Amino acid sequence: MLSTRPTTLDDAPLITAHRHAMFAEMGKASDDALATMSLHFAPWVRRMLTEGKYLGWIVESDDKPVASAGLFLLEWPPHPLDPSNDHRGYILNMYVEPAHRRQGLAKQLVQLSLDECRRRGLGTVALHASDAGRPVYETFGFTVSNEMFYLHPTDALSP
Repeated sequence: MLSTRPTTLDDAPLITAHRHAMFAEMGKASDDALATMSLHFAPWVRRMLTEGKYLGWIVESDDKPVASAGLFLLEWPPHPLDPSNDHRGYILNMYVEPAHRRQGLAKQLVQLSLDECRRRGLGTVALHASDAGRPVYETFGFTVSNEMFYLHPTDALSP
């Protein structure tokens, strides 16, 4: 029997594990980078949960977590796409355990996130999609944007 519940502070280790697994499956980060990320992410997500800036949902099957997703509430300057709002939603950490994929759980979690954004009056919602996740998000009307990234070279981050 599947059930869905909001995340709590006690879910920080699960959210961290699902985030780690999500990035590991994408294959775009080393084991060391993922371990370091998880080490720093766990206290961050606890703080964001405590501050009410990170919301999320856990799908459970017989009380065992099988999927999760987060919604990060970002302060953002008013923008022509949402000219009267100073916040936007950011969907992150979408993860479904392999044995539970293709059952609509990701779509359910996206819908919960969008419903929460609508409830809060947030007109802009962003995310970064994996290749596997892109078709799910497109069914909700997400489109590719003109966002660009700059990453400091690794040696520039060393003291």
